[in-house]
Amino acid sequence: MISKDELQIIAAEKQLEPKVIEKDYVLGWVLAGISQHSKIKDNWVFKGGTCLKKCYFETYRFSEDLDFTYKYPDYLPTEIELVTIVKEISSWVYDNSGIEIPESGVSFEIVPNKRGSYTVQGKLSYRGVIRSEIRVANLPRIKIDLTLDEPLILNAVTRAVEHNYTDKPPGGIKVMTYSCEEIFAEKIRALIQRLRPRDLYDVIHLYRQKELNPNVVILKEVLSKKCNVRNIPFPSMEQIEVHESRKLLESEWETQLKHQLPVLPSFDTFLEYLPEVFNWVATGFHVQDKPIFSIPNEVTGRIISQQVDTLISPEFCTTDLEKIRFAAVNRLLINLKYDGSYREIEPYSFAKSAEGKILLCAIKFQTGKARRYRLDRIEGVEVLTKTFNPRYEIEITSAGMLPVHY
Repeated sequence: MISKDELQIIAAEKQLEPKVIEKDYVLGWVLAGISQHSKIKDNWVFKGGTCLKKCYFETYRFSEDLDFTYKYPDYLPTEIELVTIVKEISSWVYDNSGIEIPESGVSFEIVPNKRGSYTVQGKLSYRGVIRSEIRVANLPRIKIDLTLDEPLILNAVTRAVEHNYTDKPPGGIKVMTYSCEEIFAEKIRALIQRLRPRDLYDVIHLYRQKELNPNVVILKEVLSKKCNVRNIPFPSMEQIEVHESRKLLESEWETQLKHQLPVLPSFDTFLEYLPEVFNWVATGFHVQDKPIFSIPNEVTGRIISQQVDTLISPEFCTTDLEKIRFAAVNRLLINLKYDGSYREIEPYSFAKSAEGKILLCAIKFQTGKARRYRLDRIEGVEVLTKTFNPRYEIEITSAGMLPVHY
């Protein structure tokens, strides 16, 4: 198990409560346990918001539940069988990580749903890094939802699970997940059905992730089939506006998301992208990309993806770089301290000068003028709640290697 110090350092870097990071940490180990259990590793197909964050890209939204589709619905497991399986997983997790999942904290219930089928709802309590001495009844919990009547339209794929902690299992963690197109389609359908803030946040992030590169023809076909399964029309903006939960979508934006994000972007900046998303899915037409931010004359224009740690100099910390990434992906302004003064900037890309210095390419918000800032001279980064409408293509990615112009 990681130390409390490690957890608190990560929480400070992410600007989130330690308990949020602890749950993310435990989720990783539970997925590791599922991945090695012979009865379910090829049968429970991972999906939903936690799957997006742990297996596809950095959404920055720290999810709290585990959602799966039951791949072979011909056999319905009993509640006793499910509890037994999770207890076996819990034992493995404890042996390999030290995280305790008390037997009395594991429960499953198979309940009828509105579609004439059944849904499995499970809960497991855990003793992690924080407050390990508290009673089982007061322990934090992870919810497990297992859908029994959701047909897989595309083949499931094997994906690596992001577990950026020092006790990552040897060889990493790999689980069966939805394909990119299917997870996108199901997120759009979920948004139309229940109109929850987390679904809106995830759909817009999926759309913005150019590196994900879903096949929109396949996506549209999968979405159409998934809507037919639930007997709902193909998604449109009109359905959003007339939905009975439309007002709640906005009023619950902060309540449901603020604790999951270091800085919460405004509701309007996400809602305004939805017509563009629906038009893209329906027609395959993507809004024309914005121009690339002009780069220094001495830079060739060649782009090479670099590991994050190769961009970090002793004068510049990882936390500040993560703040820049978060701001760029969420279209949030940065209050940048540079050469002893502050300025509000729009972050767009990175470049490497002829002298080998890494530059942050940005626009000064007040003047609209292009600026380049050496990372080793940046003295502070504050992500603001103020948003900006991108004037150029945002090339800064949310996770993994960063594209750098050379």
